[in-house]
Order: sequence, then structure tokens, then C-alpha cells
Amino acid sequence: MARRGGDADPHNHVTVNAILYTPRGKYWAMTERGRASLERSRSHVAIGPSQYSWTGDRLVIDIDEKTMPIPRRINGRITVDPGPVFSRTWNLDAAGRHEWRPIAPCAKVDVQFERPSLNWKGHAYVDTNAGTESLEAGFRSWTWSRQDRRGTTRIHYDVIQRNGVPRGLALDYNADGTVVPFEPAPIQDLPLTGWRVSRHTRAHPSNPARVLKGLEDTPFYSRSVLGFDGEGKEFKSVHESVDLDRFRSPIVQMMLPFKMPRWTRRR
Repeated sequence: MARRGGDADPHNHVTVNAILYTPRGKYWAMTERGRASLERSRSHVAIGPSQYSWTGDRLVIDIDEKTMPIPRRINGRITVDPGPVFSRTWNLDAAGRHEWRPIAPCAKVDVQFERPSLNWKGHAYVDTNAGTESLEAGFRSWTWSRQDRRGTTRIHYDVIQRNGVPRGLALDYNADGTVVPFEPAPIQDLPLTGWRVSRHTRAHPSNPARVLKGLEDTPFYSRSVLGFDGEGKEFKSVHESVDLDRFRSPIVQMMLPFKMPRWTRRR
């Protein structure tokens, strides 16, 4: 919306992106709101009817949103036990215009939803990205993945900068509060998505990755679950691939409002 309207105030373009994958299908909500719908303090952020709050040593996320394109309610609470909190920030580009910080990569989560009715507990991950320019100005594409490895969260981040130069990070975040860079495995190409978005991951030829499930398939973005064999068991990774050349194309920009409507009232 900001690109089309010319409004550069970030507080006037805020949203909660909530996605639930259930046996009954996917629930997607991402409504953009303006400054009047934003409230924040040191320990609390509210965007429309949804809010994030630090309560003691837990992050409590209350979600109250409507899905698109079929309007359905998403209503529930996510409680995150962050585990060790990491302060290190990494530059994704050589110019230092884009930063990434895994805040709580070894977290645990308790999910309780009324609509749709579901609940579960498991591993969680919290990070943040920040930049002084748009993503498509800094990058052509990137892939990212995280994998839970019995107390260690393994993360790969590979980008192609706008000038065509690749850059990457390979990091193990451990439950004891340490972070260890490691030499990444070679790049393995993965099958194209339904929208013909290219994607790849890091894997040794002797233990190639497998696409177990596709979660998101859009003209410029994909999210998948990958499987790897190792140490006598199967490890799973959440994998994302983004094509920013496609994202900035006029056709894709025209399609975005159908997935991300704007709400102009206070709530």
C-alpha cells in the first residue's frame, strides 16, 4: 500500500500476519491498518484487535483477525517461552542496510485457539528484520531455513544481492545460549513451485533434502517443509524462498490487495 500511495510513514502501514495450517485447511489473515489502529509501549503492542504483550518471562500473543479471501474469524492465544534470548544482529547485505536478529530461536510455544478449534505445544522461533530501504532494492532473491536438532536450531540464510553477489549465513543457535557459525553444505536445487519459483537449500549430496509438504505457493514466495535423514532419524526444516524481481513486478503488485486488504477505521 505504501508503494502505491506514496505514504512513507511506517506507523501508517502495520499488520498482523496470522496463518494457521489445519486438517480442515489453511487460515490466512493479513489486514493492513493505519496509525490510528496502533498502540505500543515498551512491553505491549496492539494492532487493531490483536496484541502482543510481555507478561513476566513469556510473550503472549492474542490474535483476533479475519481471513482472506473468504472471511472467517481467527481467534486465539499463543504463549511463547523464549528460552535463551540472543542480542547479536547480522548484516544480510554488504552495505549494512538490512539487518536480521534471531531473538529466540530455541523457544517453546503453547497454542490455544477457539476459532478454529485447535491447540498444540512444540518448538518455536522468534526473529526480527529491519532495513533502511525496501527489500527489492537490496536483493534479487533469498532462501532461509531453520531446523530443530535436539536442542539446537540450525539456520541457513542465503541471499542474492541486487548487484548479483551472493552472501550467506550458516548458524547453530544452542539452548545453552551459544551461537556457532559453521561451514554450510553445498547448494541443492529443489523442484520449482507451482508458480515456477526457483528454490534451493543446503544439503550434502549423500543426504539430499526432500520436499515433504508445500505450505505456501505464490507468484514470488514459497514456504515448504523439507526432510533430511541424519543421526538415525529424520530432521525437518521450515524453508522459505523469495523472488523479489517477481515481487516488484506491476502484475504482482496489483494482486497483493486481494491477499492484504487495508482497514481504514480505528480497529
